[in-house]
Amino acid sequence: MRKTLVVGNWKMNQSLSDITNFFNSVKESGFSDEAWIAPQALHLSKLIEVAPKNFKTGAQNCSYENTGAFTGEISPSSLKELGCEFVIIGHSERRAIFKETHDELNLKVKKALESHLKVIFCIGETLEERESGKIEAVLGEQLKKGLEGVNSSDVIIAYEPVWAIGTGVTATPAQAQETHEFVRSFLAKETALNAEATLILYGGSVKPDNAKELFSCADIDGGLVGGASLKAESFMGLYGK
Repeated sequence: MRKTLVVGNWKMNQSLSDITNFFNSVKESGFSDEAWIAPQALHLSKLIEVAPKNFKTGAQNCSYENTGAFTGEISPSSLKELGCEFVIIGHSERRAIFKETHDELNLKVKKALESHLKVIFCIGETLEERESGKIEAVLGEQLKKGLEGVNSSDVIIAYEPVWAIGTGVTATPAQAQETHEFVRSFLAKETALNAEATLILYGGSVKPDNAKELFSCADIDGGLVGGASLKAESFMGLYGK
């Protein structure tokens, strides 16, 4: 049986006082479920210091090299040394805004895994691609090229339809499940991953009022959550707390 996992992607949000307030509220509530949070890079040490043991801390991005002349980049091995346990790779904002390519993402995945980090590998289509009937072609290319030569139980997939990220629009549970079912089938046929054991998270305006229905779908194993993960109350609400 695959577990249900909720990962908070804080993006470029949260001040130090916000982080303190978040975890004070979590501790006061007695919340004990496993939870993962990816803060801004400069706040990683703070989370590792103050987060309860049931929280895993990870990064939102990393380099495809561990050392060298790469000003401003983040070394996967240094993340691991710091105490991080995972890294998000291939988020649609990295692909669209920072023009990260399939080849670059593939190198990042491999280097992160070599550094003993778990990888949350993001895929997703734009509204134009969905309306043009290209969902399977787009997701298939992202998976095949991004995970080429990768065979690891430390890879988690996050399906995030780009048109639903931060828009308030959410794929219906039926739409999300249909796409997750395709992704799992593609993993089995076209990659070296163990498709049945691989967690596939849904991301795209996941909130406490729709999380239960989404997460109850057969091939949806939890969520990669943005806005609803910023406040302790709404984050815990994703678990039905």
